[in-house]
Amino acid sequence: MRTETAALTGVAAGVPFLVVPPLSDPATAPTVVGWHLMDLPNTEAGFAETLPLDGLNAWRVYLGLPMHGTRTPPGGPGVLLEAGAQDAVLNLYGPISAQAVAEVGPALADLRDRFGIADGPIGVFGGSLGAAIALQVMAEHRWPVSAAVLISPLTQLRPMVEAIAKQYGIQYPWSAPSLKVADRLDFVARADEIAAQQPAILLAVGAEDDPDAVLHPAERLQSALAVDYRDAGRVELRVIDGMAHALAEEVGAGSAPTAHAATVDRLAVGWFQRQLGR
Repeated sequence: MRTETAALTGVAAGVPFLVVPPLSDPATAPTVVGWHLMDLPNTEAGFAETLPLDGLNAWRVYLGLPMHGTRTPPGGPGVLLEAGAQDAVLNLYGPISAQAVAEVGPALADLRDRFGIADGPIGVFGGSLGAAIALQVMAEHRWPVSAAVLISPLTQLRPMVEAIAKQYGIQYPWSAPSLKVADRLDFVARADEIAAQQPAILLAVGAEDDPDAVLHPAERLQSALAVDYRDAGRVELRVIDGMAHALAEEVGAGSAPTAHAATVDRLAVGWFQRQLGR
């Protein structure tokens, strides 16, 4: 029986990556591409540790988000916190998602050339903002995206931002530029663009997450996609008891997966195996 293969790390077209080769048939195996959270785990290596997708016979590609990991701005994470306090939409959500979507095509092309990854079926996955990036890729990139796993997904930016602001007892000052970002990251409104490829989508939401920020927008997306899908069963929403937003927690100077991460990992592996035939 084959064991899991060793991870490959580096930079592809300027994007930090961690790639795990398939267990067999590397020339024909499908590819799954994922983006981590801004919350923990907030690096490609941390996301791979938290959501290893063990047993999935596919190229597993974990891409680092702009402004995170080795691309954290000078001054460290505190700079990101300050930028978010000033304007989370225009300083963080907007530019991070736009750059991540723009750079995935060149990064994946580089990885295909470098490792001989097949130009075939693709799955995408992500957590929170990483899930929004996966959704935008499905809406805008005309790849053969067959399946997606979206964890604690940022499905609609506006209720997410307003829920976070409410936690801090403030009101976010929406402007024309920030509303433009919110429109781009409103995948309920963009459901018809996603439905054009009919990807099989699993939405995994924590029961302890903010319902206004995560659960209710995910429910709205599921309903909106059902209108455009030939088979409404290809979009599934799973609510995981006890799970909050983050998939990892601080442990000393590092982090470790939460108790619910393994449940999400099993759901993701099963979903991709069924939808990608692996």
